[in-house]
Amino acid sequence: MTAVEEDAEPLSAKVAARIRTMLVEGRFAPGEKLYELEIATELEISRNTLREVFRLLTSQGLLTHIPNRGVFVAAPDEAMVMDIYRVRGVIQKAAVSAASPGHPVLARMGALANEADAARKAGDWKRAGAINWEFHRAMVELCDSPKLSVCFDQVLAELRLVFHQLEDTAHLHQLSIERNTSLIALLQVGNIAEATHQLEADLLKSERAVLAALQRRKSGKRSERACLDSIGCSSTRTAQL
Repeated sequence: MTAVEEDAEPLSAKVAARIRTMLVEGRFAPGEKLYELEIATELEISRNTLREVFRLLTSQGLLTHIPNRGVFVAAPDEAMVMDIYRVRGVIQKAAVSAASPGHPVLARMGALANEADAARKAGDWKRAGAINWEFHRAMVELCDSPKLSVCFDQVLAELRLVFHQLEDTAHLHQLSIERNTSLIALLQVGNIAEATHQLEADLLKSERAVLAALQRRKSGKRSERACLDSIGCSSTRTAQL
C-alpha cells in the first residue's frame, strides 16, 4: 500500500471527483462499460479503492451496476430528465429569490454570460456550452449555501450525461445563452418576481427541447435498426435463392 492510499477516504473522494470530471467532460460515453483494471492502472490506485468509488458514483446516479455484467456509465432517460429539471427548478428559483442587487456573484454571472455569448457568436459551441454550465452553477451561489452548490453540481453532472447522448447540443445551449443577460439585468435591479417568471419559462423551454432531442435520437436509432434488419432479411432471401 502506498502512503497516499493509507488515507483511504480522502483518496476515494479525490478519485471520485476525477472520474466525475471525466464523465461530465465526455471521456466515457453514456452506456459505456468501465473496466476496473484499465482505470485502476491509469489512476494508479487499487481495484478495491476503485470499487468504492464506483459504488459512490452509482449512488449519485452517474454510474449503473448491472449484476454479472459490470459497471456502466449512466444514460439518463426522459423520466430522469424531468426529475432533473424538477430539482433545477427548486434550487435555481431559490437562488433567484435569494439574490440581492449588490451580490458579488451577479458580476461573475455577467462576465460568464458575456463570455458564453462571445463563444456563441464565434461558433465555438463546446466553449459556449462549458461556460453556460458555469453560469448556472454561479447562479446557485446566490444562495450562499455550499451544500446547495454541491447538490446542484450533482444535478448538472447528470444533465451533462444526457447532453453527451445527443449529437448536436448547440441549439440547447443557445436557448439559455440568449436569455442569460436579460435574467441578470432583472436581478441587478431587484426585480425578483419577473426574474423568477423568466427562469421558470426558460427552464420549461429547455426541458422540452432536451426531451424532444432525446426522442429524435431514439427514433433515429429505431429507424437505423429497422433498416439493418431489412437489409439482413433481404440478404438472407437472396442467399436462399
